[in-house]
Amino acid sequence: MKHLFVIAAVLLLTACQQSLDEKAAEEARMYTRKNCPARMADNIILDSMTFHQPTRTLHYHYTLTGTADSVGLINKEEARSALLTELKNTTAMQAYKDEGFRFAYTYHSQKNPREVLFKVVFTKQDY
Repeated sequence: MKHLFVIAAVLLLTACQQSLDEKAAEEARMYTRKNCPARMADNIILDSMTFHQPTRTLHYHYTLTGTADSVGLINKEEARSALLTELKNTTAMQAYKDEGFRFAYTYHSQKNPREVLFKVVFTKQDY
């Protein structure tokens, strides 16, 4: 009976690790399907949220519009600091942070969608 408990515990722990990645992928797909595009502020639209399993990265994809859609307009240090503060204070992502997931934020131009106006990636060392 003891051995059965140990085997069950090992399988459960292994499944939990796999299921967290699966959960992240599913949550990203579902959030995008249900909520995107979503206007976050006057000039910011959240286009999608994706999960890149090989790097364990939750990636938020935004478009900047109107007056915010300008190269060099974003103060990269202030933007990085604000995003990092928000990530540190977000309890909804705690399970992912505990597992050392990466969090990426990319802001594209609406006028030129291939143009990245700002991008940052946070790792466990950051948060």
